[in-house]
Amino acid sequence: MKTLEANRAIVDSLYRISSLLCRTDDPNIALESILDEIFNNLDAASASIALINPDTNRLEIEVCKGLPENSRGLQLRLGEGITGWVAMYRKPLLVNDVLSDPRYFTVKDTIRSEMAVPMEYQGGVIGVVNVDSEKAHAFDDDDLKLLTLLTNEATNVISRLWLVEQLKAKAEHLQGLINMAQNLGSKLELSKLLESITGEARNIMKCRLCAVFILSEDGKTLDLKSLSGAPKISGYQEKLKLEDSTVGTAILHRKQIEVHDLRKSEEHHFINIIQSENLVSLLCVPIIYEDDVIGVLNAYTDRPHRFSNEEKRIFSTMANLGAVAIENLRLYARVFAGEDTLRRNERLTTLGMLAAEIAHEIRNPLTVIKLLFESLDLDFKSGDVRKQDAAIIGEKLNQFEDIVSRILSFGKSTEGLHSHLRLSAIIEDTLHLVRLKLEQSKIDLTCETRDSPLVVDGSKGQLQQVILNLIFNAADAMPEGGSLRIISYRQESAQGPLAAVEISDSGPGIPKSIRENVFDSFLTGRNEGTGLGLAVVKRILKSHRGDIEVMDSSSAGTTMKLWLPLVDQPAPENRPSSPHRD
Repeated sequence: MKTLEANRAIVDSLYRISSLLCRTDDPNIALESILDEIFNNLDAASASIALINPDTNRLEIEVCKGLPENSRGLQLRLGEGITGWVAMYRKPLLVNDVLSDPRYFTVKDTIRSEMAVPMEYQGGVIGVVNVDSEKAHAFDDDDLKLLTLLTNEATNVISRLWLVEQLKAKAEHLQGLINMAQNLGSKLELSKLLESITGEARNIMKCRLCAVFILSEDGKTLDLKSLSGAPKISGYQEKLKLEDSTVGTAILHRKQIEVHDLRKSEEHHFINIIQSENLVSLLCVPIIYEDDVIGVLNAYTDRPHRFSNEEKRIFSTMANLGAVAIENLRLYARVFAGEDTLRRNERLTTLGMLAAEIAHEIRNPLTVIKLLFESLDLDFKSGDVRKQDAAIIGEKLNQFEDIVSRILSFGKSTEGLHSHLRLSAIIEDTLHLVRLKLEQSKIDLTCETRDSPLVVDGSKGQLQQVILNLIFNAADAMPEGGSLRIISYRQESAQGPLAAVEISDSGPGIPKSIRENVFDSFLTGRNEGTGLGLAVVKRILKSHRGDIEVMDSSSAGTTMKLWLPLVDQPAPENRPSSPHRD
């Protein structure tokens, strides 16, 4: 029987073990302290704590005392040795003479007796605690009960420390995902974006190498576009057929694929890299955006590793973030292509205006010339060369008049395209086109509709061109970012009710030298500007019986105000509106 002093020592040991939760957050340090308590209480010659590695499903000695230095990291299969037997059958075991027990696995030649107790947590074994003596029959049943008591308390401490580690890892993953999302949003080139995806994914997953393959347009092959973690093989290229690789399987079945050991699989990609970089395990996740497969994101480790459900969820989230970033970049490129088209259309519109003005100016003197020519009544005799010359002149004058008439009538064909439109829907559609440009330009947008519905009569395309021109001008005035505010409301006037829109930016304002003539053609305050944008805006609004003016412009920003006549009947819904729109 244990003496009162011995019982107090046991209670003190249990207290010191349990208090490790307050003294450290490192499981390895806790294991060392636990082993010291067990070693001292049981008068052992050696002791060890072996934990089950989830990747290999083997017992590995994490800490030991009194054993050879090379014992740390020793691996045992479940069922192998006394330690493996205890882990497999989940039973404490006392062996009085290891030399007579066939289960014994020799770690130290001088050991004669051994006790082992399983570390059980949530219905499973996570490890085994061993105590050895160099004397046969050194331990009794009370010693085994004491070891079981100390092991149970140690298991409780270690499991809680592991839980804290998991929570920290989740917090780290979450912060990594936030950083990844912020970083991806700033990339404007696909190659830079993909490099950022693989780099961020490698840091978060703590893997040896990370790669992105992009699906070809015909959907038959995967092209390696980014590889992170292998500087010695920069510039490496690879093209895979979907049916020839596990990576292709992830695309075909649209699900995560895990390969535990690439060296034992029939994997057909990265063969040289797998060998040179000692790659072992693979996790492959398809990159999908709204049912559109873009490619795959792969993580490779240089050790056997079974990816946990948490790791798979995190990696899938990273692939989803990558998909959104890639799609946004594609939309961004299309927006800029659309902006270039609009700019070209502005020039074409202006050229049309100039052509019409020139044709109008030519028509009057042309009419006079034609009338005077006809009044000359030049009737030359047959055979006189001047007779043919006069006929040619008359023919060319008619041809010239026909050309002028066609130019003047060309713009009248758009009259029938007008319809009743909700102004808020036009603004919303336009903002949808430029939202990525505003985000990338770090421009904060505020859009407010004070009165609804605001229904106007006009051409949807031309009115969108008006809003686009004004937004582009505002964005160009804020190259370092700023704020853009759009307010629409009803306004009464002597001509009747109007739909008014104010567009305000926080730029430096319009230079005073051009402020009075800002709507004139070819007037610009920017070196790269055409001087046509605001002139086109004013012309379109005038053709819709509306107008535009500069309400205010200073170093704090510029506010443009445009207005159009309101119509009484409601506009048909051309598409579903957002809940906050009228």
